[in-house]
Amino acid sequence: MMTRRRFVQTASLAAGGVMLAPMGRAAEPGFPTVRIPEAKRRFKSPAVEATIRRVQSSIGNKELAWMFGNCFPNTLDTTVEFEMLDGRPDTYVITGDIDAMWLRDSSAQVWPYLPLMKEDARLQQLIAGVINRQTRCILLDPYANAFYKDPRKVSMWKSDLTEMKPGVHERKWEVDSLCYPIRLAHGYWKATQDTSPFDAAWREAVLLTLKTFRQQQRKNGAGPYHFQRRAINPSDSLVLNGYGNPARPVGMIFSMFRPSDDATIFPLLVSSNFFAVVSLRQAAEMLGRIHHDSESAAQSSALADEVEHALREYAVVQLPGAGPGYAYEVDAYGGRNCMDDANVPSLLALPYLGAVKRDDPLYRNTRRWALSLRNPYYFKGAAAEGLGGPHTGLNMIWPLGLIVQALTSADDEEIRRCLDLLQKTQAGTGFIHESFYKDDSKKYTRSWFAWANTIFGELILTTFEKQPQLLN
Repeated sequence: MMTRRRFVQTASLAAGGVMLAPMGRAAEPGFPTVRIPEAKRRFKSPAVEATIRRVQSSIGNKELAWMFGNCFPNTLDTTVEFEMLDGRPDTYVITGDIDAMWLRDSSAQVWPYLPLMKEDARLQQLIAGVINRQTRCILLDPYANAFYKDPRKVSMWKSDLTEMKPGVHERKWEVDSLCYPIRLAHGYWKATQDTSPFDAAWREAVLLTLKTFRQQQRKNGAGPYHFQRRAINPSDSLVLNGYGNPARPVGMIFSMFRPSDDATIFPLLVSSNFFAVVSLRQAAEMLGRIHHDSESAAQSSALADEVEHALREYAVVQLPGAGPGYAYEVDAYGGRNCMDDANVPSLLALPYLGAVKRDDPLYRNTRRWALSLRNPYYFKGAAAEGLGGPHTGLNMIWPLGLIVQALTSADDEEIRRCLDLLQKTQAGTGFIHESFYKDDSKKYTRSWFAWANTIFGELILTTFEKQPQLLN
């Protein structure tokens, strides 16, 4: 039975959900053809292919060029199912090795393609299809984090003690699950000015998001959500009859699970609440300008202000050796969990999500602390050092953390070090993995993890456009 918690495996020649393509003409000697054969690719974008050729022909580091050519198109090559449904584009996006669509992952997987839509109308249509499907998912269950393509399919997690419905793969309530679709919708709208995905159903889904966020402020009791799972791993379930550990209702939004799909310890998850502030303001802009719904826009803005005020009051703590910065989780009673996790939203990723400026003093202190051994989930070994998280265990470094570290850095040498580590730890596969052992990168989890592949492509493309000398 497949779950997101994969055992640590040794390096193999499996990547992108298929075995290696037959050895063909390599981009350079020593770099075999590992991208899925063209005939088996699920979606082909001329703009993506042109971008790959442009980058690969222009950068001096041929191994990074090879990795970019494998990773950047991986979402399109292996994870999307695109069709027209009732006259509208519809796109189902799996994470890779699990046949389910996470709201978070599907948004992040197509995000780096937004700038290319103006060159490729069909790519724009594919991303509009992701927005349309996410709208239907949210209307089905705003508390679920992952869904099936078939709305009649019954989940492998049907015995979870919660209100499971057909079509829902998993029902772990994570604040970021409702933020990511707004981020994608806003980015799509800004890039295209196309409002066709933002119909009455989309507005209803946004209003349901606002309602869910308000319910999970828990000002009037625990609300309707509860979750328990009969599992060996305690982070797959919630304590106290499925409602989780208590926290004071101070205006922040309770998130019972993290973006790793692990249960929170203290349910006021700081990074996800920062993300919610950004998303609520984006939703307000779209409700006002597209739907001329000034009342709902004002409510969304007011909720963003309330959450932001609570973050200022309750999320700032003294970080050992770093001064004032942000805790990862708090309960507003005085309890705090000082750590960071590589999964996004993380504290490290706040500038990437537009939540803070990267020169903000509190963020700089938090960043310095998170990227040090004072953070219990920062690991250093013979193969690399970097941010990890509890999801795959101690001493497992996540490439996602190295990628976000580079994307949020203003230091060329730091970015160069991250690129070097990503290159050295791909274990000869040409792809990015979920995590790897700090002393041996050949011991890694998830050989087919499209989010990590695509955001690596985003990092290479961003670096190519802003600091191309770092790729030589």
